[in-house]
Amino acid sequence: MTFKTIRDFDLNNKIVLLRADLNVPAADGKVTDTTRIDRLKPTIDALVKAGARILILSHFGRPKNGPTPEFSLQFLCPVLQKQWGHDVAFANDCIGATAQTAAQNLKPGQICLLENVRFHAGEEKNDAGFARELAKLGDVYINDAFSAAHRAHAS
Repeated sequence: MTFKTIRDFDLNNKIVLLRADLNVPAADGKVTDTTRIDRLKPTIDALVKAGARILILSHFGRPKNGPTPEFSLQFLCPVLQKQWGHDVAFANDCIGATAQTAAQNLKPGQICLLENVRFHAGEEKNDAGFARELAKLGDVYINDAFSAAHRAHAS
């Protein structure tokens, strides 16, 4: 069995939904181990070089009952920028008008981190409607979250 890789596609000016595992160890709002972030850098670099417009999907922690400030991914943007050497914008939702606007405003080589997918109950319920909302955002989906791939989650 052969698998296609990002090098097999013309990603120039394509919106790439990149499912990443950014569920990093943190204490008091600070990342304590950047291993997962660092391991994503080769993928980010390849997508930037290919001219992709990159939307990152991830989860952080186990929030209950919707958005909770302590589980927001926003605190990661400066860390991602430092570790990857690329600017990283943030959108405060992963679906709907906010996410659509973030996706459409991306230029080739730009990166936007979307808010925690677990803020929506549909993520952990593997809801097809939620998956369709996510899929509407991009042209190509890349799963680089191997550590979460076994979960029956929508993203």
